[in-house]
Amino acid sequence: MKKVLLFFTIALYLMNPARAQDPHFSQFFASPLTLNPAMTGLFSGDFRVSGNYRSQWSSISTPFTTGTAAVDFGILKNVLNYTDIWGVGVMAMYDRTGGGALTSTYLSFSTAYHKGLDPEGNHTLAVGLQATLVQKRLDQTKLIFENQIDNNGYNPAIPNGETFVNPTISYLDPNIGILYNGLVGESSNIYLGASYYHITQPTETFMAQNNNRLTSRYTVHGGGSVPVNGANRIHFSAIFMKQSTASEISFGGAYGFNLNGDDENPTTFYLGSWYRVKDAINPYLGLEIGGFTFGASYDTNVSTLRPASNYRGGIELSLIYIHRRNEGSKYRTLCPRF
Repeated sequence: MKKVLLFFTIALYLMNPARAQDPHFSQFFASPLTLNPAMTGLFSGDFRVSGNYRSQWSSISTPFTTGTAAVDFGILKNVLNYTDIWGVGVMAMYDRTGGGALTSTYLSFSTAYHKGLDPEGNHTLAVGLQATLVQKRLDQTKLIFENQIDNNGYNPAIPNGETFVNPTISYLDPNIGILYNGLVGESSNIYLGASYYHITQPTETFMAQNNNRLTSRYTVHGGGSVPVNGANRIHFSAIFMKQSTASEISFGGAYGFNLNGDDENPTTFYLGSWYRVKDAINPYLGLEIGGFTFGASYDTNVSTLRPASNYRGGIELSLIYIHRRNEGSKYRTLCPRF
């Protein structure tokens, strides 16, 4: 019964998009173009392909699923100053919630300029812009309302009493971000960024009224890495997000075991964990080999939902491939990984 009531609560919550929270990942560090537009193009290589998949709340009802696919790269490399990077990227994302009651699709185009602050390019400051085409579709046949519950439970023959004037909505959504990335000493790095999403607070409603606006979201994030025991490294990161009354703090890190001792083309096994305050513990396993970095994590729910979730939250997978065709590719300093 607790699971049924929780599903009803989630379904009804979806009906007020102005208060809903944006899709997000526990492995926020492995989804650069949803984290901060200023991350676009910041990597050592020719181009980067990334993908993420998340399935959540399968222990309660039909799982909520989110997925992304993205590519970004640098342009005008032979024209810009050696210490600068101009990155462009495109990302597609889908989000399916409430057993398919609400399906959202996003197509984002982003660009960022990373300006070198020193002659070697070991410190950069970037500004990024992103434009996202958003479409959301509501299938009311998959929603359950309170007035459809009788003494025998859910009765689909009872009208829900709701009228949805706009079952499909679309809008353009601009975002902006800044990012500092720098080398500390000879082999450590640190980064700090901030992003601001839904600058124009576009109208988002399926109902007749048009005064429901999407609340802006701002994010502050940072991290870095330090060498330990020779070729091994400790990576750490943290994030704070706030959107309307919803906020999130997550922090943690991973130990990278360099299995082949090669700093330029390492084979690295990652073991770590992140903690989302008052919500979930996220153990993480990763493997980097031949330009590919694969990550897997699982949300262990520790919030007030745990009686219904049985401590289970969601599984999340990430894959990043960085192509390095030119060994002389510019910008070989340490870049954010976590």
